[in-house]
Amino acid sequence: MTEMSKIDTSTLLPQVTAFLWAEADLLDRKEYDHWLDLWQPEGFYTLPIGDTTDFANALNLCHDNDKMRRDRIERFKQGFSISSAPPALTVRTVSRIVIEKAEGDVITVRSAEHVIEDKFGRQRVWAANMTHTLVVTDTGFVIRAKVVRLLNSDGMLNSFSYLF
Repeated sequence: MTEMSKIDTSTLLPQVTAFLWAEADLLDRKEYDHWLDLWQPEGFYTLPIGDTTDFANALNLCHDNDKMRRDRIERFKQGFSISSAPPALTVRTVSRIVIEKAEGDVITVRSAEHVIEDKFGRQRVWAANMTHTLVVTDTGFVIRAKVVRLLNSDGMLNSFSYLF
């Protein structure tokens, strides 16, 4: 017997779009505890260097499991990290949202993100291609994986005092 999918494909794109925009809003407002609630505990948040897909065996800017995500958030909140003192102000724009695959209760979504960072009176722009793996639950989506591919990930990067 095949398990019924919880995915309503007729409203999927607007629902996924709203979720990605809400995630970006949480990050811009530094609502990190609420952002952590969006995740499955076994999920990974990854900023790879280059075009690798073998994140566990490659050098990444970050490849955070649940504990590492929580530790990173604690450092941001406490301001002990040199990169987070003072914290940067950010404005994110998420666009070009494409449902790549929807099988069972798992959705793979590709999108584009621009992050404007304001710190020390200077603004910088970051651009990335993102892939989210979302799982449908009775209460909405949760993130199983988020891969953020910065356009210049293998170039000269400064420290980040925020999440993408």
